[in-house]
Amino acid sequence: QVQLVESGGGLVQPGESLRLSCAASGSISRFYAMGWYRQAPGTQRELVASVTNGGTTNYADSVKGRFTISRDNAKNTVYLQMNSLKPEDTAVYYCNTKSFGVPIWGQGTQVTVSS
Repeated sequence: QVQLVESGGGLVQPGESLRLSCAASGSISRFYAMGWYRQAPGTQRELVASVTNGGTTNYADSVKGRFTISRDNAKNTVYLQMNSLKPEDTAVYYCNTKSFGVPIWGQGTQVTVSS
C-alpha cells in the first residue's frame, strides 16, 4: 500500500506563505483524487483542497484565493501552496487519498501562524 509523507510545515507570521509537500512511496497516477485536510485542536478534520487527475480542484471557502493545490504525477508528489496565512489556518495538515475506497493518510505536518 502506498504511504504518504508530508513536509513543509512550520511557524510563520500572519501574511506569510508556506508550501506543503506530500510525497508518495508509489505512483499516484492511479489515484483519481488527492487532497489536503487539516485538524485544529478540539475540532474535526476538514477538507482544505483536493485535485483530480484531470486537474479539477476544489477548495474550502475559507482558503479560496489564498491556497493552491497541485499534483505532479511524475514526481508522485502533491503540493499545497498557502499564501496570506492567518492565525485560523493553524492546524495539523494531512495528505489524503483513497485506494479501493479505503482512505490513506499521512502522519501530518504542523502549521502554526502566529505573531
